[in-house]
Amino acid sequence: MKRLCYQCVFLMLALAISAFADVTVGSPWVGSTVGSPVHYTATGTANNCNRGVASMGIYVNNVLKYTSNGSNLDTELSLDPGTYDTTVEEWDQCGGASYTHVSITVTNQTGVWVMTPALNGQLQSPVGYKATSNTSKCDKGVASMGVYVNNVLKYTTQGNSLDTSLSLDDGTYNTVVEEWDKCGGASYTPVQITVGGGGGGGGGGNGKTFTSIQGSKGWVGYGEYPPNYQICTDCGPGVTWSMGQHVKTPSKSGNSTKFAIGGNKPYSDVLFTNHLIGSQSSQGVYDKDHTLLTTLHNFTYDAYFYTTQLPVVQVLEFDISMYFNGHGLIFGTQCRVQGGHMWDVWNNVKKHWESTGKPCNPVNSDWNHVIIQVQRESDNSLLYQSITLNGTKYTLNSKYAPGTANKSWWGLTVNYQLDGNINQADYTTYLDDFNLTYQ
Repeated sequence: MKRLCYQCVFLMLALAISAFADVTVGSPWVGSTVGSPVHYTATGTANNCNRGVASMGIYVNNVLKYTSNGSNLDTELSLDPGTYDTTVEEWDQCGGASYTHVSITVTNQTGVWVMTPALNGQLQSPVGYKATSNTSKCDKGVASMGVYVNNVLKYTTQGNSLDTSLSLDDGTYNTVVEEWDKCGGASYTPVQITVGGGGGGGGGGNGKTFTSIQGSKGWVGYGEYPPNYQICTDCGPGVTWSMGQHVKTPSKSGNSTKFAIGGNKPYSDVLFTNHLIGSQSSQGVYDKDHTLLTTLHNFTYDAYFYTTQLPVVQVLEFDISMYFNGHGLIFGTQCRVQGGHMWDVWNNVKKHWESTGKPCNPVNSDWNHVIIQVQRESDNSLLYQSITLNGTKYTLNSKYAPGTANKSWWGLTVNYQLDGNINQADYTTYLDDFNLTYQ
């Protein structure tokens, strides 16, 4: 129904992230839940100034809270409970600057907060574990953290954060992420997972899976105006949007993400995108030698979405895009709600949506489970294999020729898009247990 400019998105995302690439933040993680005081560590690099970095600082909700000399930063900030937009910035000795945004939630509660894997997630080995912890029972803080698998301690690390991967055979596991404080106390969070079985609905047993993507770092939002739907970042009142991660309710896992659209220009859209593989990877899968992406052929987009405002939803869109060697493959899939309760797929050559003839009838005020399976053929054609919504599977097997892209673009992204209706009515959706399996 609407035109797309995902190649524009890929370019703007690359430019935006490269502008921030001079500040590497070790702590805290983007989207993490932490206790106060918040520990910040970061390193700045002045790529365009041979005299180096002069100083670094931390902004909290646009207010400068801390500065230090040199290219390294290591400090703690006392913050009240709440959600903060913080920024770590470096200033070089030639008058330039660069920065990295770090959104965090500060809590005064005791606990262990697991960012990944998702509760009841179905994934592939090795399984990534990422968590933070806080203790209000011990003023000396957290001593260490660990991961138990079926009551056996498999991993430990010092400090109040944990980031590791565990190799596990296929099967269902009762895992626990635990923290031990410096006063002899402990707290934990159980995370049951299933390893193997195709990574949540497809992709084969040898695939790998990005899990809980909705709660990970790297999301960027863009507005799109009709009739051409070119992306914009400072879009004015015609289209507005917001995003909030680590939502407890409504949620399936306790870690959903809120996506909202508004504005006053009819039929305007909001595109949310996350770069998973390539030089701007939010997951650390950079494919620097270009040996991974060209080997990938099978993908499964597996997510749950929720809204209480389904009657005003025009379209919800779920996409996988890959760019390499001058090829642009956009596996675009959309559910037309006000637009006719039908599934569409994207034609990369003709650059328009084509109806599958398959109905799309999500449920209002409940969680809807969507699984989309696609395949890149040996000639780089796009094969839309199937769409499953709430247990009903529609087999497509529709094949389309690939599009073209700038030869310098290299990577894989996932998108989630909200389309506005004729009144550009505000609405909010939630995404949870969002996994992408690839092989």
